[in-house]
Amino acid sequence: MPTMVELLLPEFDAEVASTRRVLAAVPEEKFGWRPHAKSFTMQALAGHVAELSSWTSDVLRRERFDVTKENQPENTNFKPSSKQEMLERFEAWVATARADLTKASDESMQQEWVMTWDGYEMVWMPRYHAIRKWSLNHLVHHRGQLGVYLRLNDVKVPGVYGPSADDQ
Repeated sequence: MPTMVELLLPEFDAEVASTRRVLAAVPEEKFGWRPHAKSFTMQALAGHVAELSSWTSDVLRRERFDVTKENQPENTNFKPSSKQEMLERFEAWVATARADLTKASDESMQQEWVMTWDGYEMVWMPRYHAIRKWSLNHLVHHRGQLGVYLRLNDVKVPGVYGPSADDQ
């Protein structure tokens, strides 16, 4: 029977590969663009997409993750100064997360993990589920938003789960 990590790694690798293509398509000259006043700028959204892979390491390295407005780790508010910085940080975070993931045991993946934001408990679940929800599913959600940002700016949208309209 495969371990939890053996089940999770192919999904992690596939989502990272798709995310890499989408991040590579982000035009630096559009970093300040946003579709609505309440929306992220392209810079902030792309930075968030880039940082989400690092949340896998946070889940695996800590029993809990307490974030406050006054003490936000860089990987909860990353605003890249350039496309190159965004891609380099993404690759570094992915490499660390993948290495941490390959070392995890089924026992550690079943341990409870807690994340709070300004004292509000956002997550309380086994590490395996926290990685799926707060790292991978969260990444997929915001990567989809980033694809819409690209489309609205007439930037070719890379295929994620197959070819996009621009790939055909």
